[in-house]
Amino acid sequence: ELPESWADMQEPLLEGMCFTLKYLGMTLVEKPKGEDMAAAAIRRIVATAQVGARKFQKVILTVSPRGISLQDADTKEMVENISIYRISYCTTDKLQNKVFAYVAQSQESGALECHAFLSPKKKIAQAVTLTVAQAFQMALDLWEAAHAGR
Repeated sequence: ELPESWADMQEPLLEGMCFTLKYLGMTLVEKPKGEDMAAAAIRRIVATAQVGARKFQKVILTVSPRGISLQDADTKEMVENISIYRISYCTTDKLQNKVFAYVAQSQESGALECHAFLSPKKKIAQAVTLTVAQAFQMALDLWEAAHAGR
């Protein structure tokens, strides 16, 4: 349960807020942002995930003003670290409301990738989305503060 003053809690976010989710998969997308693009990408990922019938990787997704880091929940191995500057969009899907997804530019290929995660509850998916939005704002504030003195 998130406290009412949750949006004002900047301290924990600087360290990184952690969420345990299941990684559904990734698909390439044409546009860096947009609800329709994200909804279509999530549908593709979910459809592929259902066909695969494999166990989903449980990950610890950590959100901070630096970006998003993914760690395997079982092995604690770092899966990926995505800079906040490479993330162009994040959303909780309207239909699949337990699904959180973000779009980021691949460091290797430069392609736009949509990654989707399944959360245990709708509220958690929404919390991740809000936390990423808050991290963007903090990163911007920190960037502006750093460049204000020049």
